[in-house]
Amino acid sequence: MNAETPEPEMELETPLDTICRLIVRAREWEAQVPSADPDEVDDDEPVQTDDQYDAMIDGKNSSVEDEIEGLLDDLAEDELYEMLALAWVGRGTFEPADWDDAIEAAADGESEDAIAQLMDMPMLAAYLDAGLAAFDLSCEGVGQLD
Repeated sequence: MNAETPEPEMELETPLDTICRLIVRAREWEAQVPSADPDEVDDDEPVQTDDQYDAMIDGKNSSVEDEIEGLLDDLAEDELYEMLALAWVGRGTFEPADWDDAIEAAADGESEDAIAQLMDMPMLAAYLDAGLAAFDLSCEGVGQLD
């Protein structure tokens, strides 16, 4: 049989531009290079610095992290659970066909737990982007000026 499998249907409660803003901010946050922790530096080894990269190794910008937490905190509970379910689909924890199960699993926790889980995902932007792609959605052209 060569019948194509239909794409699972899913209607987002969260506006796509909100998801895309979250993805952009998560990419910015993930791209930041933390400075070396002075407690982890071996005293016997000289610390090498390269002025060319000092701007990149200035430590993580907490304002971006705060903005992501604020974006998540401003979501309604069902939207927050949707973000967690979308990230789970993006990382392969759930298949797109199991969307309702992913939403149910996300709703089984508390909203603070959902925020913590999202903030602890090292590849949050990629997971959300892949989750959108699993439903044939993308951020392409969202929020851009014509």
